[in-house]
Amino acid sequence: MKQNLFQTSVEPLLDYFNHFIPLNAGEKQFVMDLFKPRLYRKRQYVLQEGDICTQFNFVVRGCLRMYKIDEKGNTHIIQFTSENWWLMDIGSFHGKAPSELNIDALEDTMVFQVSYENLIELYTKAPKFNLIFRVLIENSFVSLQKRLLQNISSTAEERYLSFIQNYSHLTNRLPQVQIAAFIGISPEFLSRLRSKQVRAKS
Repeated sequence: MKQNLFQTSVEPLLDYFNHFIPLNAGEKQFVMDLFKPRLYRKRQYVLQEGDICTQFNFVVRGCLRMYKIDEKGNTHIIQFTSENWWLMDIGSFHGKAPSELNIDALEDTMVFQVSYENLIELYTKAPKFNLIFRVLIENSFVSLQKRLLQNISSTAEERYLSFIQNYSHLTNRLPQVQIAAFIGISPEFLSRLRSKQVRAKS
């Protein structure tokens, strides 16, 4: 019975991989053997600053955030990750170095995790995944590069509109303070931006 439940719960991950390249039965079994399910409760840490990131996380349901707290206690959110997205501190994961970032759950969140060692094993047993993860990392790099350029060249309103476009599925799930920290503005200024958008639509 437990095995059937596991097979059912891993389907979103298998569907994700199949979207890139169809998997055969053996490759699906590798995924089921090497990826481990994990439930994080709301506010529970997935990674804390100073620890080494040992897992690459695929979100089945829920929402994670990756962030940095500066010396003044301000929170700078780098990324939100929800259903069918991935999250890790790539430098810590591949370099086995202490992380400068935190990852926690903004909702009760179910993930499938793969360790560095198991990921390498997956590449060796099924080279198809080497291509899948290369594309995945490249897409992630492009997204972070766009976000960096946006942060240094766009207005607060432009960043807010971009957030609505890219994270439309999260706008009603995230507290205003979290969205403001991601955009890099105060919650009060975000409230004014939202009011402006409402007036513009009316």
